[in-house]
Amino acid sequence: MAVSAGQYNLVAVIGVQKMMELSTPEILALMGRVGDVQWESIFGTTFPGYYAFYAHRHMYEYGTTREQLSAVAVKNHYYGAQNPKAFFQKEITLEKAVGSRPVATPLNLFDCCTNADGAACLIVAEAKTARKLTDTPVWLKGMGVASAPMSVLRRESLTHLPTAVEAAKQAYKQSGYGPGDIHIADVHDCFTIAEIMAYEDLGFCKKGEGGKLIEDKQTYKDGKIPVNLDGGLKAKGHPVGATGTSMAVEIVKQLRGEAGNRQVAGAEIGLTHNVGGIGQYCFVNVYSR
Repeated sequence: MAVSAGQYNLVAVIGVQKMMELSTPEILALMGRVGDVQWESIFGTTFPGYYAFYAHRHMYEYGTTREQLSAVAVKNHYYGAQNPKAFFQKEITLEKAVGSRPVATPLNLFDCCTNADGAACLIVAEAKTARKLTDTPVWLKGMGVASAPMSVLRRESLTHLPTAVEAAKQAYKQSGYGPGDIHIADVHDCFTIAEIMAYEDLGFCKKGEGGKLIEDKQTYKDGKIPVNLDGGLKAKGHPVGATGTSMAVEIVKQLRGEAGNRQVAGAEIGLTHNVGGIGQYCFVNVYSR
């Protein structure tokens, strides 16, 4: 927005986070406080616990299965194995994911992203400057952002993120594109249920059909809507302060045709979806070649 307003011509956007200096219990305790402080976090909430609420309710209302959750992990580890920047570069089987130890029922070990150190950088420039820097600029066509109350348990539904629905609506309207126009997307898959909810919130499928979309492999490279071909947070890692920036890096690579084995043929329109907290914030951006 600052570049579009003419305030700056060239901006470096840097995201960085060091997560690994704390133990997992310490990180869980700190991040579990992102919910309502008075009525939720005092009872020992954790991120896996919150997303377990979403998973339970989605399974109850729409029949989403344990295997469909695990299928998200299988896909993202498959592409993480092809990404030299990913934290996990090893494929997993559906059987291994389904049979992994419980973390917060119904979420298992392989349903959860990992803490990681990481950094990413973007160069944002006005059009003339951008054309001097590269022969293949990628244009930011639409932006959407929304927020919601801190309390998760007071929400009308636990099967979607209202912030994601609103942010996507804004980004699609500003860009002039719709969900059917997107060739490649990077979404906030902090847990496998989060990716399934994102499919639905972004309009890639109807409500309740996200599990079927991954089961049919429609979010693989050659599917209807490729999602998280960098491995996502699930396999790439989730260094919180760098996550949103790294999503933009991946989309830029895809739209420039620089993603190697993970490249979506002819990709010209991309989308990023980044969630803050447990859905209190969401940012959706649409990009074009």
